Amino acid sequence: MTRYEPAIDVEALTAIDIHVHVEIDGHDHSSLPDDLTAAASRYFSTDGPRPDLDHIAAYYRERRMAAVVFTVDAETQLGHAPISSAEIAAGAARHADVLIPFGSVDPRRPDAVDRARRLIEDSGVLGFKFHPTVQGFDPSDERYYPLYAAIEAAGVVALFHTGQTGIGAGMPGGRGFRLALSNPMLLDGVAADFPALNIVMAHPSVPWQDEAISVATHKHNTWIDLSGWSPKYFPDQLVRAANAFLRERILFGSDFPLLTPDRWLRDVEQTALKPERLPGILRDNAARLLGL
Repeated sequence: MTRYEPAIDVEALTAIDIHVHVEIDGHDHSSLPDDLTAAASRYFSTDGPRPDLDHIAAYYRERRMAAVVFTVDAETQLGHAPISSAEIAAGAARHADVLIPFGSVDPRRPDAVDRARRLIEDSGVLGFKFHPTVQGFDPSDERYYPLYAAIEAAGVVALFHTGQTGIGAGMPGGRGFRLALSNPMLLDGVAADFPALNIVMAHPSVPWQDEAISVATHKHNTWIDLSGWSPKYFPDQLVRAANAFLRERILFGSDFPLLTPDRWLRDVEQTALKPERLPGILRDNAARLLGL
């Protein structure tokens, strides 16, 4: 497969969306089992299209935006084969002007470290997406430290879902998923022990927003992305931090296709986020994080 090499003209972009899901591949294989897909559609009140990588690229190119694209490998927990991160990276290589691939490795796989290294060396991914609740792992557990060490050594990003999730919501027992695994405080020790690892805490971390802000304030190798929620629902303390002391480590993310960048940009006008902070949040902070 073709190795990804970024060809992003940052100055020509209006934004870099740090949080875009690839939910279906070129073989019509879904990122989630059918029962979880149906439950998520009910939770988010959407039966909208799930575009493949080529359509995602066209969507973002039309808006003069770049998009960080990824899936979640949770095969151990879900018993469902993931979308190939190598194929995502190869697809991003076809659209290197607008797409930036992150890999995903199930941390519970015995060969997780080798898989991560191959995705970095052979596919050129610029980061990794983790979802502790869906993948069923405690990110603070030191058994996963060799994986973090490999990511840190390569100088790429680790992005973790934090806070509540709609995946499994409304199913019996939440389909067995444990929300507490996505408490951002579990990442504090990781940030302490891997000071050169850039860690993104994805989403407003409801109900642990104060914990996320505390970690980001103390550990300057941590960042917060604003995906998954309409800006008009952002907690007040998150908006205050984005306007002031965390302004250089706050990142625009949509959670496309469940939340579109169009809606995010429309709704952000209803918030107290200062207009002068938006260029950094929308584009410049992510460009610095990703080394673009």
